[in-house]
Amino acid sequence: MDHLRFEAFPVEHSRRAPAVGLRICTGEVCFVYVPDVAEIPDRPRPLREIELYIGDGATVRRSMVRRKDGTLVGHAPITAQLDWCEEARVRRAIFTHCGSPIVRGNAMEIDTIVRHIGAERGIAAQIAVDHLQLSLGRRIRHSAPPLRVGKRC
Repeated sequence: MDHLRFEAFPVEHSRRAPAVGLRICTGEVCFVYVPDVAEIPDRPRPLREIELYIGDGATVRRSMVRRKDGTLVGHAPITAQLDWCEEARVRRAIFTHCGSPIVRGNAMEIDTIVRHIGAERGIAAQIAVDHLQLSLGRRIRHSAPPLRVGKRC
């Protein structure tokens, strides 16, 4: 693990269950992991020159973000997170920590929707599946079994 660097950065998510995002780098390859996020303050800095965004899959389109005592809390929809990726020129995104609408829905249909929303922004996007493996090298590569109902997030 000598070549891995972890940098925690603040995210807005909850006052009762605070969260952080992680920027993880190995050599020249960096990715971001933010499984619980309403907003990323100073978003350009952690998303700068990353190969992959791993984000909050609580909901595809419906925002679960609200203000509580002046603080943003909740979960940003996948659409908003893909907008962040587009702004930062991130070309790949995987969503995990999926919410009920995704977990209870048709896995293939929802994954197709997420892929389409990503493609509209020039991003290869997908819902995480069980046994998904990422290999870090000069580029991030992944392998996973075919998507099946009950095998997501």
